[in-house]
Amino acid sequence: MAPHPLINQPAPEFSIPDANGHMFNFPPEEQGVRVKKPIALFFYPEAGTFGCTHEACQFRDALVEKEIFKRTNVQVIGISPDPVPKQKKFVESQNLTYPVLSDEKHVAYQAFHVGKGLFGFTDARTTFVIDSEGIIRDSLSATMNYNAHVKFVVKALGKLESQPSVESLSKIHDVDADAARSDDPSSSQIRDELGRVAYVVSA
Repeated sequence: MAPHPLINQPAPEFSIPDANGHMFNFPPEEQGVRVKKPIALFFYPEAGTFGCTHEACQFRDALVEKEIFKRTNVQVIGISPDPVPKQKKFVESQNLTYPVLSDEKHVAYQAFHVGKGLFGFTDARTTFVIDSEGIIRDSLSATMNYNAHVKFVVKALGKLESQPSVESLSKIHDVDADAARSDDPSSSQIRDELGRVAYVVSA
């Protein structure tokens, strides 16, 4: 299967209501600043069904049971086409502790290129892992296998931990550039010449 077209691309932006009817802006923000932490964004077909309930609860439990979820401070977000009242009932009945969004018009589905699953009979069950810089790093589409998605996120977060962030790479590049400039013979010659000029002028 070909990789998802958004892999290694910035995550799309969208605004749709959460389970309380409040507009939720994605990527999430705090005080107008984008949250700098990994995101596990999972699309599920229908709230309250057997597979979706198990999947949603597995993500709920992973936030308190999986060390890598706690260590990376990953933000879990669930999305389905269900209306707000149904999402609210789902969240309350299952004690879900993360944002659950209502996408009746498939705004987020279209933005993330999430299509149909189960031979076109339902929306696909798809999960994305987005790094702290807002880049989509991996995705899994497995409509029937609801148990696979938390396991997929665990592995994807492990890969993120082993890779330097864009910010870290930038800092390394800056240090290397400074070191290269300091080792440049022409730079040393210029400094020496400036020193001699300064000495002559002061004399």
